[in-house]
Amino acid sequence: MRLTPSGRQNGIDGVMKDMDGETVLKATATTAPENGKANKALIKLLAKEWKLAKSSVDVVQGQTSRNKVLMVLGNAADLHQTIGAWATEKGLA
Repeated sequence: MRLTPSGRQNGIDGVMKDMDGETVLKATATTAPENGKANKALIKLLAKEWKLAKSSVDVVQGQTSRNKVLMVLGNAADLHQTIGAWATEKGLA
């Protein structure tokens, strides 16, 4: 996950290749990167997009970096189906 804080709007901006060649999701948050506000905005955005509880999404690595590693709690098969369908709907898959 790649988060750009202080953007014009909260949203998913598509996918990109990171420095390791891995495909990552790009997102923008309107909040400033202070006191974890941008991370909270990202969690709220993803939870809403994926129709999950905010408590099931957490930033586990990269709290102060633009590059994030997220943990999404739930049944793996259900999450795969939900997020996969969302990605297809958004044209990201």
